[in-house]
Amino acid sequence: MTQQRLLPIKHGYNFRDLGGYQTSDGHTVKWHRLIRSGALNNLDEQDQEALAAIPVTVDIDLRSKPEITAAPDRVPRTAKYYHLPVFSIDVTNASRSDEEVAREMQEVGNGYRHMQLEYRNMVQLASAQQAYQELFQLVLSNQSGATLFHCTAGKDRTGFGAYLLLTALGVPRETILQDYLLTNDVTAAFRRRWVAQLRASTAELGNRDAVIKNRSDMMAVFPGYLTAAIETVNRLAGSPTQYLTDCLELTRGDLADLRRLYLD
Repeated sequence: MTQQRLLPIKHGYNFRDLGGYQTSDGHTVKWHRLIRSGALNNLDEQDQEALAAIPVTVDIDLRSKPEITAAPDRVPRTAKYYHLPVFSIDVTNASRSDEEVAREMQEVGNGYRHMQLEYRNMVQLASAQQAYQELFQLVLSNQSGATLFHCTAGKDRTGFGAYLLLTALGVPRETILQDYLLTNDVTAAFRRRWVAQLRASTAELGNRDAVIKNRSDMMAVFPGYLTAAIETVNRLAGSPTQYLTDCLELTRGDLADLRRLYLD
């Protein structure tokens, strides 16, 4: 099977293989074993078959229950589905209407600050820690095939999950940040179309430029978002490794098994 970062999914976006990244000690993350993505609710049969051909054997949905009710996964036939909600509601606002969010985004900087807050919450909330702890256990139990994990946009809850997994595998922080920021490249066309639509839908709001800037910041990723999470990790546990062992309850044996399963 072809080794490619961006998967050819036509009715979804941000479907990316985490294979090929180098670890600090010279190993390589295996291809076709860890896939991060946006929502699966719009997949057609061809998309589902593309994922089945990998094969995707585990589908982890990090979204809240209301998000799933509104847009349930179209699960590939080869995969077993698991719901691991990071938040009880969609606090990242990926599924809220532009008009609804716009009313709260009249001051420049609100969008950026909101996302930093939610990244901190992804580290410290009990529901989030439980979700990521269970994600690791599913990844550890998946001996073959790919584990796909996703939220709605595939950038925040999924992005932090990718940070945790790649950190546990020994991938350098600089490489992880590059992967994280790749979301901006692969969603650029979508975000341009969305901004044009937002300009029309917010025409009657008093501070439209601030609304558009804030909402745009919430639809993109920035180093400062992930940094807010990492700083919270270090504050809570002292280091990323200690966070994995103390907060997510991974043992040294778990970490060794993870590297055995997912590194060449």
